[in-house]
Amino acid sequence: MSPILDVKDLQTSFGAVNVLAGVSFAVEQGETYAMVGESGSGKTTVIRAIAGLAPAQAGSVKFDGQEIRGMSEKNLRPLRKDIAMMFQDPTGSLSPRLTIRNLITEPYKIQGMKDRDLDAEAKRLLELVNLPAHFADRYPYQLSGGQARRVGVARALALEPKLILADEPTAGLDVSVQGELLNLLNDLRERLGLSMVIITHNLNVVRHVADRMGILYLGRLVEEGTTEAIFDEPRHPYTNCLLSANPEPDPDARLERIALKGEPPSLIKRPSGCEFRDRCPVASDICTQVPQFEVTDGHAVRCLTPLHL
Repeated sequence: MSPILDVKDLQTSFGAVNVLAGVSFAVEQGETYAMVGESGSGKTTVIRAIAGLAPAQAGSVKFDGQEIRGMSEKNLRPLRKDIAMMFQDPTGSLSPRLTIRNLITEPYKIQGMKDRDLDAEAKRLLELVNLPAHFADRYPYQLSGGQARRVGVARALALEPKLILADEPTAGLDVSVQGELLNLLNDLRERLGLSMVIITHNLNVVRHVADRMGILYLGRLVEEGTTEAIFDEPRHPYTNCLLSANPEPDPDARLERIALKGEPPSLIKRPSGCEFRDRCPVASDICTQVPQFEVTDGHAVRCLTPLHL
């Protein structure tokens, strides 16, 4: 069975700034794929380019076997029923002038689906995300952050999509509310057979919901594999540094933090060889060469001095 989403060599530039320098990954049906990286690594640009909301000058984006990169808005519109986007700012992505009923049923109006009972659909969607029916008459300013996020999930589910692209789904939420939302997303994925791409810098989120994950650095994937394999045996030094900085709830745990040197280099003038070498704690002379993406037992790494091999 072919993947629901197949991205190959995706490249995006804004003027002289090369944000994505050839990103490739695939998402299987019913799978949750997480993309992780520090701020500025290009995570959000990846899913916006997939959704047609950011330019992609080169590469391939196939959804359900159909090439959609470069597709006109007219041809892309019917496919938007199958690809839903959850934006990073839960409240900011909701129009303050519309009631929750109008917000979550708006996709039916955009797609010209006039046969739907919008009141019944609003009730159904609110039930899906565990919000009471009377929330339909509220406005976004009357919601907490967690409630606004649930409304965003309800709106994304309105047209029964096959794929959800979620940008930092737990950003700005309290830890307890994060847990509730992640449990909700997991439950909806299983019940509705959804596939998901989640963009986050929160590694605890990844461990909770993702089947596989990719580590993005300077617009390139530097490691990819199952979530379990990457957490247990990270092979790229950058991944190892990210995992070492992850908060540990156990106060008695012995932590071995790895401090990265310097700042990420400029996207306008990328370093030669391995782009991580000037910050890497285990770099050697060989790192002046350009690393290739090498796959071993389904675990891929772009590094000339990989760990745990």
